[in-house]
Amino acid sequence: MTTESKPTTTQSGAPVASDEHSLTVGTDGVAALHDRYLVEKLAQFNRERIPERIVHAKGGGAHGVFEVTGDVSAYTRAAVFQPDTSTETLQRFSSVAGEQGSPDTWRDVRGFSVKFYTTEGNYDIVGNNTPVFFIRDGIKFPDFIHSQKRLPGSGLRDATMQWDFWTLSPESAHQVTYLMGDRGLPRSWREMPGFGSHTYQWINAAGERFWVKYHFASNQGNVEMEGSEAELIAGADADYYRRDLHDAIEAGNFPSWTVSVQIMPYEEAKTYRFNPFDLTKVWPHADYPLIELGVHTLNRNPQNFFAEIEQAAFSPANFVPGIAASPDKMLMARIFSYPDAARYRVGTNYAELPVNAPHAAAVNGYSQDGAGRHHFNAPEAPNYAPNSLGGPVADPLLAGEGSWENDGALLRAAAVLRSEDSDFGQAGTLYRDVFDDAAKARFLDTITGAISGVQRPEVTERAIWYWTSVDAQLGAALRANLAKWAEADMLAEASAQYSE
Repeated sequence: MTTESKPTTTQSGAPVASDEHSLTVGTDGVAALHDRYLVEKLAQFNRERIPERIVHAKGGGAHGVFEVTGDVSAYTRAAVFQPDTSTETLQRFSSVAGEQGSPDTWRDVRGFSVKFYTTEGNYDIVGNNTPVFFIRDGIKFPDFIHSQKRLPGSGLRDATMQWDFWTLSPESAHQVTYLMGDRGLPRSWREMPGFGSHTYQWINAAGERFWVKYHFASNQGNVEMEGSEAELIAGADADYYRRDLHDAIEAGNFPSWTVSVQIMPYEEAKTYRFNPFDLTKVWPHADYPLIELGVHTLNRNPQNFFAEIEQAAFSPANFVPGIAASPDKMLMARIFSYPDAARYRVGTNYAELPVNAPHAAAVNGYSQDGAGRHHFNAPEAPNYAPNSLGGPVADPLLAGEGSWENDGALLRAAAVLRSEDSDFGQAGTLYRDVFDDAAKARFLDTITGAISGVQRPEVTERAIWYWTSVDAQLGAALRANLAKWAEADMLAEASAQYSE
């Protein structure tokens, strides 16, 4: 060992005798169980992986900074959004349905989550690259994810169950239109937009309340790829998006997004033509134009992917004073689900890990014990509240919580339909008014290919009804296309039999 070298040690700090040879009885004898370094090394290796996320398992991310460029102080008291504020951030991108080893370029919705390490605690925006979602009530979320993953018997993904679920859940039409359109295949994480998707509540210094939606516009532009290109990349480089983000930051090409918000006055939500808390709907910009908030830039790669990205835990439950929840049913379900998943996946005290702990705010509380506990209060500090021993005291004025009115009745029902509420209306507008002719042609080919794999005729017929409800001409074209594809398959099969 040279004078510059450091000795290898056990996890308890004691030097070890060898990095290469286990302790055996003679050179070819049995290994000794009391070789503590061998046992420690193998036991640690066996536990190197934590359970992958149930959804959004495959992803990547980086560190960054958020800089406020606008003035929204009239709408929220949140310190992170006050003029000229700069805040450290962490961002994670992901795919929704694929497992840890799945290709980045499978057609899918992309997760877009940002953690702001604010002076008032961590604030997380946990969204996607689309402004809407497949369902509007969290009670359906496990069923939706099951339908998009794998059959319990064969372990294979299945077009029949995907379309069976979607067509029996017509509120999915808006999101599926995004998914099957060009937005379903971004060229990179850097070249796609992000959305908070949900409606949130903002509260200003005077206690006035507003409803808000977040938009992240890529300053690299929105760039998509063709389905054929995505398939080639999936076979050649399953980590294409992850590599692209890392290499761009490493080269000093820091990706950024201009962050804007739509703001709805509190009272207007009561009579707005769409349900403003329905996650399957957007607020048209003509009604509520974008207001610039700031710029989010990614400028530093993680030094350890596992510690800083895989163990990162984002949660829509992480609010700060001046920001609160809304009556969005999906949001309320996620407020429970996300931190609960993190406690299972990472551990009871996941919030103490450096990547998840507040970086610019103190933690004062009465949380105690649990696996992985390594921060704790002084022994003389009280571990209960209320107390008369100087422990922390809750402060409703400092917390600045939001609220909203309701009728108080407990029931299981869909929200009352507004004047323009429809499961298919906004999906049809997206198809007819946003997609150009070339995008419409690609869209038709994509949904034809996806539905052609359905094995039950009644589900195929329901899928045609689904897209006819979005747009009558689209439905007719889909029916004709499916017939042509089926005829081509029959001819190919007959030709193959003849050649034999």
